Amino acid sequence: SGSSDPYCVVKVDNEVVARTATVWKNLNPFWGEEYTLRLPHGFRSLAVYVLDEDTIGQDDVIGKVMLSRQQISAEPRGEWGARWGAGEGGSGACPHGVPILSPSAGVDGWLSLAPVDPDEEVQGEIHLELRVPEQGHPRVLRCHLIEARDLAPRDTSGTSDPFARVSCCGHTLETAVIKKTRFPHWDEVLEFQLVEDKLGEAVLSVEVWDWDIVGKNDFLGRVEFSLDTICTDPTKGWFQLLPFPSSAEDHRGQLGALRLAVRLVEDTVLPHHYYQPLIQLLTEPILCPGQPPSSTALAILEEVTSGESRQDVATKLVKIFLGQGLAVPLLDYLITRELARTTDPNTLFRSNSLASKSVEQFMKVVGLPYLHEVLKPVVNRIFEEKKYVELDPGKMELSRSRRGSLSEARVRESSLELLKGYLGDIIDAIVGSVEKCPLLMRVAFKQLRRRVEERFPSAQHEEVRYFSISGFLFLRFFAPAVLTPKLFRLREQHADPRTGRTLLLLAK
Repeated sequence: SGSSDPYCVVKVDNEVVARTATVWKNLNPFWGEEYTLRLPHGFRSLAVYVLDEDTIGQDDVIGKVMLSRQQISAEPRGEWGARWGAGEGGSGACPHGVPILSPSAGVDGWLSLAPVDPDEEVQGEIHLELRVPEQGHPRVLRCHLIEARDLAPRDTSGTSDPFARVSCCGHTLETAVIKKTRFPHWDEVLEFQLVEDKLGEAVLSVEVWDWDIVGKNDFLGRVEFSLDTICTDPTKGWFQLLPFPSSAEDHRGQLGALRLAVRLVEDTVLPHHYYQPLIQLLTEPILCPGQPPSSTALAILEEVTSGESRQDVATKLVKIFLGQGLAVPLLDYLITRELARTTDPNTLFRSNSLASKSVEQFMKVVGLPYLHEVLKPVVNRIFEEKKYVELDPGKMELSRSRRGSLSEARVRESSLELLKGYLGDIIDAIVGSVEKCPLLMRVAFKQLRRRVEERFPSAQHEEVRYFSISGFLFLRFFAPAVLTPKLFRLREQHADPRTGRTLLLLAK
């Protein structure tokens, strides 16, 4: 059809940890999905594979983006302040010099997809013991191949038939083949005579292969050692299997590109009491409102927070204050400060300020079950009915029917009727859900309305009190959920193009 049904798979050290939904019939897919992964300290790489889903047969691999830990860590992003610690020595002390929040690092931008070569798709580790006894002439290298684990499956059974091939000083020896396993145990010792005057340049190569009775064997990974090092210091342990050095041509741009934001944050979590001075510092203007508003920790934090990190700061603040039972007073404090800076009521809460982001995050945390109860029935019906809706004459499909060609007016009329029907059901569901709306949300919006009335009391600004609430409740809560239900967990899959267009027009 000239298009694909793309989805992404995320791997950490060759283990699948996440899969996006499929975007159907699209060569420019938008996923907008976010995953938080708890990574082991020693992780080595993160890879994102883009695949084309096929209903029959195996899915096609389009390409991949591979990022090493070093690449992700190369550009520190220092959000939230490098070290925001609280210890026994005071609000800024950090016990034993251990950071509570380290600076984050990350990658953000368009990355070209690279081709996927089966010989590069290796995984697993091999357990070896390498030593050269000091006694004896000529000297002999003893290579003890103990076992391997988590090898890549190369056979249709989901396993492999692995054997190891060891090369050194122009000689090659092999272990026995262990059938149908990804965790072979060889426990074999292979010996090589060494040439004394060539030890400085010599390399020991250990390769693991999958034996095939028909056709060529499949590569499973390799590892190399300098003989000079082994002679000096015996080597034993688990070693990661690596691919052959890539000899592939540069396909940059030919397979497309993936826009990816990866952020690596290393947190050291301390016992709860270490954080109490920080929490006291943050909640002080709420619990003790007598001090000058501009000198509080919250006010200073608001001033120094950059645009790109404001979402993170708002998320953390809302969680902290919800845990203290002070989320509504926090919002009231931030809203009051923003109102004091606002002279034109038409611009109220239009920017992505800390107050706006905090209210938005508060609604997501407190109101998600409520959102599901209100919107899910209508959203599910839109996905199931797959009705054709279009208002833009330039995008209309005026296909022919048994009664003749559908006119632009007919398409527009039927589209308006469908949109009004869906929209009416959504508005009825929202208006009829007052009792289901979480109490915290209702209290927060009641307080918001009161503060707006105090700031703009004149009769000409009477509607501002309602706009301020609808700006949050509709523009930042209900409408985004209608536009992209997958991101609010209303649906498991993204919308197909037709349904996506209906949702876009509905959200508008």
